[in-house]
Amino acid sequence: MQKTILTICSFLFFTVAVFSQEKKWAVGARIGEPAGLNIRRYSDQRAFDINIGTYGGIWGNNRAYRKGHYTSVGLAVNANYLWHGNFLKKEYVKYYYGFGGQFNNRKYFPKDQQLAQGVTTLSIGGDALAGIEFFVPDSPLSIFLEGGVYVEVLPSPLFMHVQNGIGARFNF
Repeated sequence: MQKTILTICSFLFFTVAVFSQEKKWAVGARIGEPAGLNIRRYSDQRAFDINIGTYGGIWGNNRAYRKGHYTSVGLAVNANYLWHGNFLKKEYVKYYYGFGGQFNNRKYFPKDQQLAQGVTTLSIGGDALAGIEFFVPDSPLSIFLEGGVYVEVLPSPLFMHVQNGIGARFNF
């Protein structure tokens, strides 16, 4: 997985071909939480965004959770519906905000049980995010910075975690 992400990032940073404008599709990498492969589909003033990758790696893999803790990195998949527009009336800088859902799969270690291997926990919740994206002139690349919050619904209602990240996308 790390080789795949590194290959994608290298491709994104060293590819320079066409004038950068918002295209219909974008594929890239996100570093943060969750980190991983990012795919975005743009329409006029909306977008649909999917991120597939890790959860718990960048901001620490030891975190209090329910009546125990996480001590590992897990899988995260999230999808968001976004609204976007020009930031400060510049076509090459866009703001966006939206909401969606997130699925996580991690090892959970309850305090009252002596489980050396932990228990695999599947969690589902909602998330909200906002960000800014800069489209590099004379390039198909865009660079983004975003932040948001994840609120779990199951199995731990109202468990909250701040999520943010930075990344790059190849627009086509």
